[in-house]
Amino acid sequence: MKKKKIIKKTVKKAAEKLVFSRPESFRDVEMHYCAGCGHSIVHRLICEVIDEFKIRERVIGIAPVGCAVIAYDYWDFDSSEAAHGRTPAVATAIKRIRPDNIVFTYQGDGDLAAIGTAEIIHAANRGENITVIFVNNGVYGMTGGQMAPTTLAGQKTSTSIAGRSLRNDGYPLKIMEMLAVLPGVKYLERVSVHSAQEIFRAKRAISKAFKTQIENKGFSMVEVLSMCPTYWAMSPVQAAERIKNEVSLFYPIGAIKSY
Repeated sequence: MKKKKIIKKTVKKAAEKLVFSRPESFRDVEMHYCAGCGHSIVHRLICEVIDEFKIRERVIGIAPVGCAVIAYDYWDFDSSEAAHGRTPAVATAIKRIRPDNIVFTYQGDGDLAAIGTAEIIHAANRGENITVIFVNNGVYGMTGGQMAPTTLAGQKTSTSIAGRSLRNDGYPLKIMEMLAVLPGVKYLERVSVHSAQEIFRAKRAISKAFKTQIENKGFSMVEVLSMCPTYWAMSPVQAAERIKNEVSLFYPIGAIKSY
């Protein structure tokens, strides 16, 4: 009997010690993302960083057009919306009008690397003091899995059923490497969310990107390699393995530019 009481007391103490909880900036609502999608992980990491910096009341997030078009339904801080690809332009305007706010954009590869190419290049070139979170899953996830600027060579999509042709479609865009040559860019890092270890690294990178803005150093951006099991026609486990064994070989993980 005495042994059972000790065990019960130990279990009770363990239950009382909370070691993992929902970030204050992350709403307790059901998400619309497909099983195995990386967006929900990235959403949480952003919220954790915002809470740790204690900047929730200063943050303004700009949601994209794409799978994360209703990201503001999940974030419990001020957010705005932008026309497709114009997210950096909207962020620039808000930051210039309200320089004390911490402004970030959340963009997919279609939003940032296709229709929004001009906006991201010029915002970076001007050295705008904003933070960009760029989620790269290699396809247009919201509109049917079409080929994106970041689709790998040979990858099959709904508009490249035989696989992406380098001759017809060109090479996948390496946005981070393109931006690295611009003097206004202060911090660039490519990360992934395909494993627990990489998720921890992703959080550190997102934290540094926000810190870059908080310290008024200039433009910062984190590219997150993310899974899209639905349009890759894979299980979540297979999609994670693909990032490790294929995607990250073309898009190397690590810091690309740091102050």
